[in-house]
Amino acid sequence: MKLTVWTYEGPPHVGAMRVATGMTDLHYVLHAPQGDTYADLLFTMIERRDRRPPVTFTTFQARDLGSDTANLFKTACRDAYDRFRPQALIVGASCTAELIQDDPGGIAETMGLPVPVIPLELPSYQRKENFGADETFYQIVRTLARPVRKTPHVTVNLLGPTALGFRHRDDILEVTALLADLGVGVNVVAPMTASPADIARLGAAHFNVVLYPETAESAARWMEREFQMPYTKVVPIGVGATHDFVKEVVTLTGGKPSLDVSRLHLPWYSRSVDSNYLTGKRVFVFGDGTHAMAAARIARDEMGFDVVGLGCYNRERARAVRSMARDLGCDVLITDDYLEVERSIESLAPELILGTQMERHIGKRLGIPCAVISAPVHVQDFPARYSPQMGIEGANVIFDTWVHPLVMGLEEHLLTMFREDFEFCDEAGPSHHGVVSASRRESCAEPGVESMRPSTIEIVWRPAAEKELRKIPFFVRGKARRNTEIFAGERGLSEIDIDTLYEAKAHYAR
Repeated sequence: MKLTVWTYEGPPHVGAMRVATGMTDLHYVLHAPQGDTYADLLFTMIERRDRRPPVTFTTFQARDLGSDTANLFKTACRDAYDRFRPQALIVGASCTAELIQDDPGGIAETMGLPVPVIPLELPSYQRKENFGADETFYQIVRTLARPVRKTPHVTVNLLGPTALGFRHRDDILEVTALLADLGVGVNVVAPMTASPADIARLGAAHFNVVLYPETAESAARWMEREFQMPYTKVVPIGVGATHDFVKEVVTLTGGKPSLDVSRLHLPWYSRSVDSNYLTGKRVFVFGDGTHAMAAARIARDEMGFDVVGLGCYNRERARAVRSMARDLGCDVLITDDYLEVERSIESLAPELILGTQMERHIGKRLGIPCAVISAPVHVQDFPARYSPQMGIEGANVIFDTWVHPLVMGLEEHLLTMFREDFEFCDEAGPSHHGVVSASRRESCAEPGVESMRPSTIEIVWRPAAEKELRKIPFFVRGKARRNTEIFAGERGLSEIDIDTLYEAKAHYAR
């Protein structure tokens, strides 16, 4: 039922697919019915990859359930190895195939394939996508990584980037450059870009840098126990966190701190005269735990925003998010129900939302600007340009991304002031669509004659009141409309005129 509506995370086998798709020379054999193959389309449709993920599906059908589906899986494994010749195989079942209990891992281990076969036990009905990615990477590392001689110079492994991750490709480049300034090289980036042979030499690095705890913390903890390799706890998203990350790396290496801030523009821009308008804006933050907490810190400490709500959808990070919300003194929300998120946003009435693509849609419905900070995202959040979230350039990108909706709000407010001009009225349409016709110009000459609300609404706004409402800045206009309608409804009024609007304003101002 959950798949029929919006969902923040897919089933755990989608997380496993993100790991497999990010890696090279690794193949995923997935015991799944016809129809579950939808998942691999995510990577070509949303991430715009030029090839399908390295996944072979058994695609059994209803008629196969009365026969031996285990043999279908064996055939799929042999065919996958013969065709792709991977260095290793991971095998598992989709949420639907889990119900028939064929044990793909056990079957594959008895087949005598000439490459390592890594079984995945992913409880589809208890856990979700991020857990699936974290568990898959952990099992791959646990199976393939070996103690090896350390590199002559100080190197690290960058852990956590996967396919379909939010700006992972660009974060790798930014953090690699950041470490190079500190005299630290990169041994392996994994899972993304790594092969099974690369996984085998993870132990050559001196420590691990965990970029995304959601997908790498289990593997990092295992290597800390088995190989005595420490790992970083700070995720370098934002100016403050980047400075803290550099200090943490220097502590582990014994070197000297070095951070080139010549490209850093966020602090100056956020203090500039043009940005004074942004100070104190009320923001609501929601996403995966890592990005939500980073965004909340940036919003409060670097942008001067007031964080009124903080939450995440992955319960594995709930404790850390709750702790940060207590420090911020704001509401906290741990849920994977987008309707609950929408109700929270509506009640808090923020002036900016920092969230996922789902909060972007919620913001459109509520008339609140939104900037995307976390997966799940859509195709527009996989830009062709270099657009990291981490490090110095990441801070610049974040400033532009977050401030743009609010600055456009200023432009909207100016357009509202000139709404009676035929070029700027609602009916005029986008300026790039050509010249406004005379008939449309006439219809725009008297703004407010037709109510913006659907005719089915019981409470009717008088044209003069509607015109006056449009003078209110767009980011609080929705709240003003709702409050006025509540005020009128409580008094049994079926129409709202200017006097009602002012009376409601005075009432809620008390």
